[in-house]
Amino acid sequence: MAVASELADHLSHYAEAGRAGLVFVGERGGRLRRNNFRRAWLPALRTAGLSDVHFHDLRHTGNTLAATGGATTRELMHRMGHSSVRAALIYQHLVNGRDQAIADHVDAQIRRGKPNRQAKSDRGGSDGASGT
Repeated sequence: MAVASELADHLSHYAEAGRAGLVFVGERGGRLRRNNFRRAWLPALRTAGLSDVHFHDLRHTGNTLAATGGATTRELMHRMGHSSVRAALIYQHLVNGRDQAIADHVDAQIRRGKPNRQAKSDRGGSDGASGT
């Protein structure tokens, strides 16, 4: 099932209605508190075969995926609900390893636009030197 349909299913069954509704609510529909959240979170981790995962790790993962997917600093700020760039830059540093991929892309673009000198000489073309 796609993430969007999973999310739609969750919202329709487990969240409060409306734009301002809570996405996660307690068993009786109330606001989650630390003690009642852990009663649901820990069994869910065990069911998923996970341990030592904090709820906030989900936010970090989502923002990391957005940053590596090309989200700009402004887009990350919007997703996170932050008005300063400080937090967004934490996730943007994760894409710094893309330098080689960016350089390879630029190189490929240059090579595609550059005439093939070997092909010209094979056809008897000139490379611009007069030769006389």
